[in-house]
Amino acid sequence: MLIIFHLLLLFRAGQCNNDLIFETKIVDVGDDVKLTCPRQTSDHSINLFWIRLVSGDLPEFLGGTFSFDYDGVNKTPRITAKQEPGTFILLISKTELSDTGVYYCIKAKQLGVTFLKGAFLRIKGPEPDITAIVQVPPSDPVHPGDSVTLQCSVLSDSEKKMCPGDHSVYWFRAGSDESHPSLIYTHRNSSDHCEENREAHSLQKCVYNFPKTVSSSDSGTYYCAVATCGEIIFGNGTKLDIEALNMWDLQKNNTVLFLLCAALTISLIVIAFLIYTIKMKSFDCYKAAGSLQTDATTASGNQQRQQRDEDSLVYSAPAFTKKKAGKAERRNTKTTEGETVYTDVRGL
Repeated sequence: MLIIFHLLLLFRAGQCNNDLIFETKIVDVGDDVKLTCPRQTSDHSINLFWIRLVSGDLPEFLGGTFSFDYDGVNKTPRITAKQEPGTFILLISKTELSDTGVYYCIKAKQLGVTFLKGAFLRIKGPEPDITAIVQVPPSDPVHPGDSVTLQCSVLSDSEKKMCPGDHSVYWFRAGSDESHPSLIYTHRNSSDHCEENREAHSLQKCVYNFPKTVSSSDSGTYYCAVATCGEIIFGNGTKLDIEALNMWDLQKNNTVLFLLCAALTISLIVIAFLIYTIKMKSFDCYKAAGSLQTDATTASGNQQRQQRDEDSLVYSAPAFTKKKAGKAERRNTKTTEGETVYTDVRGL
């Protein structure tokens, strides 16, 4: 720690050697890495150090030595700094993703610091199984107040999967003013949105929908990002342009809405009138049918009553006995030739 503090104090006097060597190394996780730095033995007042710079962290001291031959070794877990003939080496065994960073070999002499060697070391993790990220833009123009669903399809190959766990899906938005993307939504339980290809079982398609009711301030580019295997893979982005409605469009929409309401009202009135007419006709038909049935019933009853009256009548025929009349009776008979005599007829 004292050496690191000393180095930080000397950084103001630090300088880069004109012969500074900078290299880039890319290795896989678990590989061993060897970084070398030239060492001159002529000046015994020189000290050599290896430091590591990681973004967001303070410089980290990894090891140091003298310029003359020295058998001492600085050793921390997985990292060893020691001398070899004419060089000062740094060994990193079984590299991890956290070993990614910039490594410098510096020379400190009195109050001066010189950078002799630099190396950017990138530790490459397992390759992600994501084969493609496809974003589908909205097909229709979008206006303020509309409901829009942004879609993101993630295609992956399960045979290439080397990272444990499921991937995570995020939505970012970059404003139309070219501002940096900001996180706006995170999908949880990402595996619930996936289905396998029936033809090729190793291929998998995951579809993620992001519903949103837009306003005029939501214009920009929306990115679907997938985090897997220590990497973040962005989709091609969906540009969302919010078209504001002008007064003519609003007036036209209001006119169309008014006409539709008027047509609906007229249709309801016509339907109600037709229903009333049909019911009235049905009632008249029912009434007429009832009258006919009543008349038929009355006629049938009269006919039956008349038949009963006829059956209850008793007819009688009078019998007359003719006697010989005298002279006086004959005279009376002559005078009464035009008279008709009825007998009484009574019903039982």
